[in-house]
Amino acid sequence: MILVLKNLLLLFVLLVSCNGEHKKIYLVLLEGDPIAFHHVKTISQEGNKLDPNSETSKAYANELTKSHDEFLQSYMERGSYDKIYSFKHIINGVAVHTTPSQIEKLKNAPRVKLLEEDRRVKQMTTYTPQFLGIPAVWTQGGGDKNAGEGIVIGFIDSGINPDHPSFAYDPTTNNSLTDSFSGACEEGPLFPQTSCNGKIVSARFFSAGAQTSTTLNDSMDILSPFDAVGHGSHVASTAAGNFGVPVVVNGLYYGRASGMAPRARIAVYKAIYPSIGTLSDVLAAIDQAVLDGVDILTLSVGPEEPPEDKLTFLGLFEIFMLAAHKAGTLVVQAAGNEGPSPYSVISYSPWAVGVASCDTDRTYPATLILGNGLKIAGVGLSGATVGDGLMIQYNKLVLAKDAIKINTTLTRIAINNAEECQYPQAFDPLVVQDCVVICTFSAGFYNGTSTLTAIIQTASILRFKAFVFVANPPYGDFIAEPIPFATPAIMIPATTDTQNILQYYEKETVRDTNGLVVRYGGRAAISEGRNASYKGRAPIVSRFSSRGPDYIDQSKNPTDVLKPDILAPGHQIWAAWSPMSVLDPILSGHNFALMSGTSMATPHIAGVAAMIKQYNPSWTPSMIASAISTTASTYDNLGEPIMAHGFDLYTLRTSAPFGFGAGLVNPSGALHPGLVFSAGTFYFHFHIHISESSCLLIISNKIVESNDKINKSRLIYLTGYEDYISFLCSLPNIDSTIVKTATGGICGQLFENPSDLNLPSITITSLNGSRIVHRTVRNVESKAESYLSAVMPPKGVTVDIEPSWFIIAPQGTQDLHITFNVTQALDDFTFGEIVLTGSLNHVVKMPLSIFPISTT
Repeated sequence: MILVLKNLLLLFVLLVSCNGEHKKIYLVLLEGDPIAFHHVKTISQEGNKLDPNSETSKAYANELTKSHDEFLQSYMERGSYDKIYSFKHIINGVAVHTTPSQIEKLKNAPRVKLLEEDRRVKQMTTYTPQFLGIPAVWTQGGGDKNAGEGIVIGFIDSGINPDHPSFAYDPTTNNSLTDSFSGACEEGPLFPQTSCNGKIVSARFFSAGAQTSTTLNDSMDILSPFDAVGHGSHVASTAAGNFGVPVVVNGLYYGRASGMAPRARIAVYKAIYPSIGTLSDVLAAIDQAVLDGVDILTLSVGPEEPPEDKLTFLGLFEIFMLAAHKAGTLVVQAAGNEGPSPYSVISYSPWAVGVASCDTDRTYPATLILGNGLKIAGVGLSGATVGDGLMIQYNKLVLAKDAIKINTTLTRIAINNAEECQYPQAFDPLVVQDCVVICTFSAGFYNGTSTLTAIIQTASILRFKAFVFVANPPYGDFIAEPIPFATPAIMIPATTDTQNILQYYEKETVRDTNGLVVRYGGRAAISEGRNASYKGRAPIVSRFSSRGPDYIDQSKNPTDVLKPDILAPGHQIWAAWSPMSVLDPILSGHNFALMSGTSMATPHIAGVAAMIKQYNPSWTPSMIASAISTTASTYDNLGEPIMAHGFDLYTLRTSAPFGFGAGLVNPSGALHPGLVFSAGTFYFHFHIHISESSCLLIISNKIVESNDKINKSRLIYLTGYEDYISFLCSLPNIDSTIVKTATGGICGQLFENPSDLNLPSITITSLNGSRIVHRTVRNVESKAESYLSAVMPPKGVTVDIEPSWFIIAPQGTQDLHITFNVTQALDDFTFGEIVLTGSLNHVVKMPLSIFPISTT
């Protein structure tokens, strides 16, 4: 009987395992307007904020939630699914956790517009204000105490450290936020209600996707807006951190840190956790942030790969960003960290600003000094090896693998990794104590099982005087970033330098006939590595920064959009951190960190955009993006074209728009760009007078009366939305029903080519013979100005502009017709630039990226 029961139980388990399905999260876009665009009165193409607290909005929100529940109940089996989100603010849809067989029932169901499996998302991980000339911008806006005042920047990231001085509220300043922003403070572990202090004006967290996808770790996946990682705090303080906060790490003062817009307010939307990040949580955060009324939305996070089986522009992540733009929110997005390979950008759409990363001219040089006087440059934020008199002291130099215990009982793995200094028990403590120990990059670091943290622990336990982490010729050079070391330390990332060190070491070391060391004769010292140097070429496009061209599908077919859009500092950026630092133990206990990534570049642009919005409150997202682009610089501090790090480590090559977009952001110039290219042909200045019985709309000096009472915050002006739909509908071989299904937009008047979208750049991925491209500029200054055009044509192409010069009145527009003719077919893109020079010293630049296929 027992045997029979066991067999039946085994059969049951086998049946369950064979027939059972693994549940996944699916994102479902449904027909019907979301709250933001429900019964919208479209006056022009501008963006105003929604009032989420109106009775009409609340009632419609309840109606949408009920309709979502009824829809799922109608097509899916009871108990077979869990609805984890209702998207209803800028997108109408749901996130549902269910099996593949159940989701099949929704694919052809009425009301379903788009269905997509959830994807993983990841983070794109003091001096930059001066490097970008920000103090001059602060002066125009009333000083650092006022820069960004009244603007709310939203951050979708890993949360925030509310106790950090970069986020402290200054009670002596006025809170000038308007009624258009309405956030909330969601308290939880390590995040009390008082964390929303006036500087942090809203804080929410989204975890349904994460909790559904995996078992969270309570010790680090904290269910509150608190940042256990540090990434979110770093990003927020770079954009909007307080002015002049002292940066102190390991007791050393590194200077003062300031955000780009230090008086801007911060709205936090935690959607990334140490264990996991899901697209569903990020989309829910975008939905809420736009409803709350953020002016700028910062996305230093994004999907790990483009969507399957659809255009890059029509993935749900892109559609949510389009909806945010439609509602009047500027979206600033990291371009990605997969450089320097071409076609590596993960920012695809023209309605989001994709940010690339560059180095500044600040470095932290450190030096290893050998006993023979040879000096070898390296990297490491640490103090020098000093003696009692605080003079640099030379100590015995020991190669780690020469200090292994004889007859040790350690495992083979520990012995093999001893040269990497991972296991303190592997060494003879009498040999390594008070010595400079050489640790070597080897197999463990190559496959990711060895860490610098372990070296630091070994050095501390065995009381190294210092350690030197060197490259290993069989593995090649490695990339070294400055890390704060409590123990004197230096990284030597070049194998040629390693060979010089080892040559000296072997010359000074005496071995017996068995190769064992009997005398260590080498000596070495490490110089101070924490003093900043401001020399050399900058900017340089960071090696990791993702490159264009932009592409339309997973096959990476290029498309007529320039990506990235703009370049900003993202390499070795000091900013706020979380002392928990659960993913980076080296930084545990620190309030500041020196980090690199397009994640660090993105908030620079968000902060600059906040100041532009403060200075020009009526400007649309497209106008702000245009001003940032057309005023950027393509030259470095030596007056030469911007360079980029190449595939080979520590090599430079001339960069191009696919590396830096329009160029390095110029904040001061972006406040007064002269002309803007704005998606959406018409732009009206308007004044609204609201009374109890009527609404008077004054548009272009014409008064339109309405007998309906209108809430000003319910007036949504669609910022270039129709132009973006025309762009999508003009893509090669596009099915208009796909565009309508994904966006709700109708393919009406099409562009002759996608390159006719009114962007501040021109990209043509396949130029056969000739093409005329159309652009419209608007004078956003207060005086009339005459402009003269000049062209630096791409190789193999002639460029003619009509008219070649023009006079444009304040708020006037001018159409430009730009003719491209192929004179030589090439096998790759070639680059140029159009420059419009104004009589009042405005200079408007437009990058050209052209692939000349044939002359006919």
